[in-house]
Amino acid sequence: MKQATEQKPHYTGHRGRLRQRLLASKKGELPDYEVLEVLLFAASPRSDVKPLAKDLITKFGSLAKVLNASEEEFSDIKGVNESAIAQFRVVQEAAERLLKEEITEKTILQSWKALIDYCRASMGHLKQEQFRILFLDRKNTLIADDLQEAGTVDQTPVYPREVVKRALQLEASAIIMVHNHPSGDTTPSKADIAVTKQIQQALNTINVKLHDHVIISSAGHYSFKSHMII
Repeated sequence: MKQATEQKPHYTGHRGRLRQRLLASKKGELPDYEVLEVLLFAASPRSDVKPLAKDLITKFGSLAKVLNASEEEFSDIKGVNESAIAQFRVVQEAAERLLKEEITEKTILQSWKALIDYCRASMGHLKQEQFRILFLDRKNTLIADDLQEAGTVDQTPVYPREVVKRALQLEASAIIMVHNHPSGDTTPSKADIAVTKQIQQALNTINVKLHDHVIISSAGHYSFKSHMII
């Protein structure tokens, strides 16, 4: 009696074809779920990860939001193991470093779009409000990118005296303030405007310029300077 031929899984060969498509495609050509699928290959070497990739995009809304999701948000999703989360984190980390390099090679004011892209990648998708201060030298080149203490979902403490102290320590000539709004609405609150004015006044006493205060979200940004608030 002949043994039944072992049936190969329906997705046999799919991984190789998808890798070839990725290598042959232009940047941004593949849909989010297929890019995510490639990332999941290493985490699940023997299973069809296309359904999981599609489910994750549906649940979170986009590839960027999947990559920025917290470990807790993945805890009840079958198929997203520690290896998958590590894959997501390393891609996010690499993207941030690439974008940050764009703003360290030129003066900040000459690479404004790169700055916005970097801030959106690093903070735009966070569920918690975060505040960064970029310290610049006389040539408007980045000296330091200081992440302040994270706050609640809608508030981060930042103190003018600490900003002044750090600016003096770094011998900075200017700063740019950046924070995110997890709600997605980049309209500044009264508190945002008030703290900006306070920090600007404090910096004026030590002859350090506040170039801008930028509010970031996953979809856009708001510039205090463009809106003539500072």
